[in-house]
Amino acid sequence: MNNQTIYLASRPRGLPTADNFRFETSAVPALTEGQVLLKARYVSVDPYMRGRMNEGKSYVPPFELNQPISGGVVAEVVESQASKLPVGTLVVGNLPWQQYSVSDGNGLQQIPQGQAPASYYLGLLGMPGLTAYFGLLDICQPQPGETVVVSGAAGAVGMVVGQIAKIKGARVVGTAGSDEKVAYLKELGFDEAINYKTANLAEALAAAAPNGVDCYFDNVGGAITDAVYDLLNTHARIALCGQISSYNDTEAPVGPRPEGKLLKTSAKLQGFIISNYYQRWPEGVAQLTAWYQQGKLRTEETITEGFDQIPAAFLGLFTGENTGKALVQVA
Repeated sequence: MNNQTIYLASRPRGLPTADNFRFETSAVPALTEGQVLLKARYVSVDPYMRGRMNEGKSYVPPFELNQPISGGVVAEVVESQASKLPVGTLVVGNLPWQQYSVSDGNGLQQIPQGQAPASYYLGLLGMPGLTAYFGLLDICQPQPGETVVVSGAAGAVGMVVGQIAKIKGARVVGTAGSDEKVAYLKELGFDEAINYKTANLAEALAAAAPNGVDCYFDNVGGAITDAVYDLLNTHARIALCGQISSYNDTEAPVGPRPEGKLLKTSAKLQGFIISNYYQRWPEGVAQLTAWYQQGKLRTEETITEGFDQIPAAFLGLFTGENTGKALVQVA
């Protein structure tokens, strides 16, 4: 069988393009004892991958030039020389962008049968859902009646944050980039939702949060965050999850500096990455699964068909083409 792999061909400056990726075809390697052959079913594309395309020290090593790009993948075992992973087993793990991968099983998690669609283990019940769960509950700690604002609220993380905040009894305001996404957030139970592309942010946020902001889950940064900081209440809590508005900047952004506002409100600002909570992932997956099965959590997926469309789906993250989790269905 032939196997296709996507490599990082060059490091982008500014917004990535298709030229930064390269496809190569090779033969599928033979297995040795203890290995399995995995066929990709769903490939996750995520905003954090943009940072890994750059050189430089970060919380995770950069992708290497002329090496396969990797990320979250749901795959099926199609050939096995490992007794614990028989043919037909569905797994999720960090795997190369390949149609077929060989693994010794390390780092793979078997997907339970019948609890949720397999693709959800890349979204609601996977890294994005866990990011929402721990970032909101550990850092923001919303209380009944408090106001929670979520930027990037129609993304894979943001929509879960808002729903968990509602479970905890908070008033929830989300920002998103289209009227369609705003309407979807209202369907999910958000009390207010704002189209940041058409609204006057300062006025719209003040109207949506008349009692100020107690918790802010920041996926975006930039002008939205500047406007939210003007509304912070005393002892507000801010979970700094992402800054997608600046991921493709070629120069350091210049804008308002928040230190004074944080000082005056005695607010807590904490950045975090989901790997901080790796030891507690089973706790998070169990609770998210329970809420999903109780009908308290919903999710949306934007699924693109075809292995060759993975780069395009990734680039679409930066133009707002996805609602919820962006995935590529390979087969």
